[in-house]
Amino acid sequence: MALNLDSIGKKIGPVTKKYDWKDVVLYALGVGAGFDDLDYCYENRLKVIPSFSIGAVFEFLAEAALNSEVDLSGILHGEQDIIFHNPIPTEGTLSTEGTITHIYDKGKETGALVVAEADTNHSNGQKLFTNIFTLFCRRDGGFGGPDAPKEPVEFPGRLPDFEEECVPLPDQPLIYRLTGDIFALHVDPEFAKASGFEKPIMHGLCTHGYACRAVIKHLFPGQPERMKRFRNRFSRSLYPGTPIKTQIWKVDEGYALFRTINAQTGDVVIDRGIVEWLTAAEMEQQSRKEKIRFDDRVAIVTGAGAGLGRIYSIELARRGARVVVNDFGGNRDGAGEGSFGPADKVVEEIRAMGGEAVANYDSVATSEGGRGIVNTALEAFGRLDILINNAGILRDRSLAKMEPEDWDAVMSVHLDGAYNVSRPAFSTMRENRYGRIVVITSASGLNGNFGQTNYSAAKMALIGFMNTLKLEGEKHGIKVNALAPIAATRLTEELLPPDLSEKMKPDFVAPLVLLLCSEECRVSGRVYSAGMGYYSRVGLVTGPGTVIGDGKQIPSPELVERHINDICSLAGAVEHFDATTALGAMLQALTSKPEKAVQPVESLTVKAVFGRMPGAFQKDRASGVDVVFQYHIVGPAGGEWYVTIKGGTCEVKTGEHAQPTTTIMMSEEDFLNLINGKLKAMQAYTSGKLKIQGDIMKSQLIEKLFKF
Repeated sequence: MALNLDSIGKKIGPVTKKYDWKDVVLYALGVGAGFDDLDYCYENRLKVIPSFSIGAVFEFLAEAALNSEVDLSGILHGEQDIIFHNPIPTEGTLSTEGTITHIYDKGKETGALVVAEADTNHSNGQKLFTNIFTLFCRRDGGFGGPDAPKEPVEFPGRLPDFEEECVPLPDQPLIYRLTGDIFALHVDPEFAKASGFEKPIMHGLCTHGYACRAVIKHLFPGQPERMKRFRNRFSRSLYPGTPIKTQIWKVDEGYALFRTINAQTGDVVIDRGIVEWLTAAEMEQQSRKEKIRFDDRVAIVTGAGAGLGRIYSIELARRGARVVVNDFGGNRDGAGEGSFGPADKVVEEIRAMGGEAVANYDSVATSEGGRGIVNTALEAFGRLDILINNAGILRDRSLAKMEPEDWDAVMSVHLDGAYNVSRPAFSTMRENRYGRIVVITSASGLNGNFGQTNYSAAKMALIGFMNTLKLEGEKHGIKVNALAPIAATRLTEELLPPDLSEKMKPDFVAPLVLLLCSEECRVSGRVYSAGMGYYSRVGLVTGPGTVIGDGKQIPSPELVERHINDICSLAGAVEHFDATTALGAMLQALTSKPEKAVQPVESLTVKAVFGRMPGAFQKDRASGVDVVFQYHIVGPAGGEWYVTIKGGTCEVKTGEHAQPTTTIMMSEEDFLNLINGKLKAMQAYTSGKLKIQGDIMKSQLIEKLFKF
């Protein structure tokens, strides 16, 4: 079966993993740490070995292998490159997402390379590390694709500066696999022999962990948080219990090369190792440096001549951004001819503190004005990274007294203004594959406020605008979020008493806005509220609802009234990321009851699954397929079945086949979860819930041949 070249560029994840100090310690023990490395093994003084970053995201690697459709019996870990952005906390939840970036052809006799890249973020909001994985697929070469580029690493012509010898336990893989990498090659003698080895081999990533400990010990002892990069190639396999030696050459301060050899034979098992770490000077600089910076970033803030917009502009510039300060300079209600004064004054403030800024006086209410604002950024600074749609006016009146011009004026500035500036800004960000857009909504839009139907409608419309823009920006690296500020501004100066205005300084809102504008912001499509030091998230949720009637006849209003409590209940309410998932939840609710009525018991049994297999068979996908799948399902309702696929036909029988192509062994519960989609095949395989004997490659046909 050929590699799936269409998998290149398709998103994988997010894959999440929750961990605590026990997982960190278990990993350390798995890579040979002990009493000599107590900082890695004792929760009261715990530090994380940086190579933990791979074990923590192993499921992503498994998904990459599954999506690329490699032959699992010929797969090895080829290369690994990790870039560290922040130290790894000792507990939390990791979220990993990325793509397969390349598939290279090394030739039929050599194999193929599948390269995947993934970013991992912590539940504290920090981006922790980027992994670049290279899978060496020994049985998948010769498809006519491009070869991988050469990246030579030249070691110094001298003896290594440091050497670290270790002897992994003969049972080391049995410990290491508990961290999540439970591939059968490292534990199952029969599988290892089928893969061409005498017995189970060491995990390459286990040896990788030994090497990581060694370089830290000799280059920056006791400070694993200093590691910036750890790269290597896995060049040879190693049997458990074989002594290893890690050799290290310090090339420069903050840069070294390393390799790990089989101490008995001298064979290199880990090659082309590169390690980079923070120098003492960089550590000192980092300790003084603010974490969230906007150096080399360009921002536009609309309505920035006073109040919130002024604070956003100043704080962005204070942290290194170059800022376009936009303000039309009109009155609070939008009337007047405009003025250069407000924008110029803020620009002067920024320049006086050593920042960079230019003024723009265009009105956001016109498409020409929106393009002019964006062009100012491009002409002055050559790029655009951040947009805060902050411009606004007020024309408060009750609906009965609100004239059309009052409605139109507020809509033009708030809603049309966001469109007029975001459209050209989005195009520029899309070209750069990076952007941060913040729309300023309001509690009036989210909750209503007497006398503000125009303002409330515009602010709530911005939520809909943001909800779709987040989807359009997702694949381009553009994050779009909304914020409802609670602050004293020019628009509220006549409404609030002086003592309350002091508590509601715009300065309290700015920290969250800056986070949403930063590279550290990993979320999109969120709505937040901020003011007076209070910060919260606002969510639109959907209750579980209820199905009324049989789906054929329209229910009466009286019948609906009898179910109103079920309709209104928010118990178990959920958020939907887009309209498609919302519709899907509704369709699922509508179809679940009829399905249960048709097959209330049989649809949930193993016997029923095999009975439905001929109907689920996809004949058009079975051209040239000649296989026998033997199933051993363990449990009270389990048993033996075999499925014969030949000549475009599917035959299912009970019992055992004399010569099956592939044998599949699962528990009854896991098998049913696999069929109904609750358990993914690769997840089942890597977790040990799915065991495969015989031709592993052929087992990957099952998902293609059957659709339940």
